[in-house]
Parts: sequence; structure tokens; C-alpha cells
Amino acid sequence: MAEEEVGAILQRDGRTYAVVTRIPAGIVTPDDLEKIAGVGRKYRVPILKITSGQRIALVGLEPDDVPRIIAGLGPLAKPETAPCVRFVQACLGRDMCKYGNQDSIGFARKADEQFKNQIFPAKVKIGVSGCPRCCGESHTRDIGIMGTNRGWTVFFGGNGGTRPRFGDLIARNISSSEALDCTQRLAEYYRKHAKPHERTARFMERIGIDTLKSELLTFIPYIPVDKVK
Repeated sequence: MAEEEVGAILQRDGRTYAVVTRIPAGIVTPDDLEKIAGVGRKYRVPILKITSGQRIALVGLEPDDVPRIIAGLGPLAKPETAPCVRFVQACLGRDMCKYGNQDSIGFARKADEQFKNQIFPAKVKIGVSGCPRCCGESHTRDIGIMGTNRGWTVFFGGNGGTRPRFGDLIARNISSSEALDCTQRLAEYYRKHAKPHERTARFMERIGIDTLKSELLTFIPYIPVDKVK
């Protein structure tokens, strides 16, 4: 079984696989959980792990079981055959958290739908936070969206890992529709100009914020470029 044929992830042992669910904004239903649990029991999945991206990984799968597990999960399965938006994570946001300024879950769901099936030079992770406490890890995601009492703030080029980087501030105090438009423009620019396998953090280190300003941000009407740092 070839990894690229099924979207499963070959594990360190070189024999077993993992499948990661698709859970936009980290929101699941009881039916979703029962389906995942049922698949786990049926195929004796040894590990079910909640990931940092608010997904569930089914780990230690036998190669012959992988296609049946993906079929059993149905829409919950997320085969990844190319670099794409791996996840859009979100905090509880305005409707559920007393600190929330904006609807992070609603925004994350729209962003997930917007970027579904889009291919990029490398994987892209998006974090959406409803307030400056940044529980959605907006500062250290490829694209970060943070809510304030005046609108949304957008960051680009963040990264965790072994070479962490805070994303560059792109826009402040913009509406939800403007923030979605901004993320799409940033993603398109990255797709067009990044090298293969180059994450957004390394891309921004290479081109610099001044290049991004002159080639992209000056053409976005709701961003006062002279205030972008």
C-alpha cells in the first residue's frame, strides 16, 4: 500500500500507518465521536490521539485495514496527498468564552471551507483566536487570525518547531470578510512565490516584510501599509 494512494501516514516503525480526522475548528458531534470510537474498536486501533491541531489521529494501523478505516470514517477522514492546509484550529471564541472578542469558531469554519483542497508549496497551518490571549496560537501559525474589540488582526509567517518564529503583523482592525480576503491573498502570494517545501516562516525570512508590502499589501485597500511593521 503506497502512502500517497490512501492519504495515510507511514509511522516510524516503517510498517504501520496513521489516519488523521478532519475536524474543522475542533468541533465534533456525539455522532462523530461514536463513529471514531466504533472504527477504533472494530479495527483494534492501539492509539487514538488528540493532536495539537484539534484533530484525532488513529495510530498503529495495519496496512490492509487503512482503506477500510478511511471508508468507515467517511467525511471525517482527511486523506492528504499533497501539501495543503493541514488544519484550522480555533479557541472557544466570543460565544463561549468570557474573554472572546470575536467569533473564532465561525471564522475558522469559513476559512476551512475556503482553503479546502487547495495545494501549496508546503503544509500550511492556520490558528484563529477570539482575543489577544491567543489560545488559537495565532502568533505561531503560518496564517494567524486574532480578534480584538475592534475587529481582526492578521499575522503571516509564524512557526513553532525547532526554529520558532512569530508571524509578521499584516493588518489590524479589519472585518471578518476582509480578514478572509486577506488570508486568501496571502496564501495565493505564498503559493506563487515560495520554493517547493518552503514553509511560510522561511519564506518570509527570505523575502522580508518590505517585499511583501511592495508586491502585495499596497494593493489591498483595507490595509494602511504605512502602519504595517
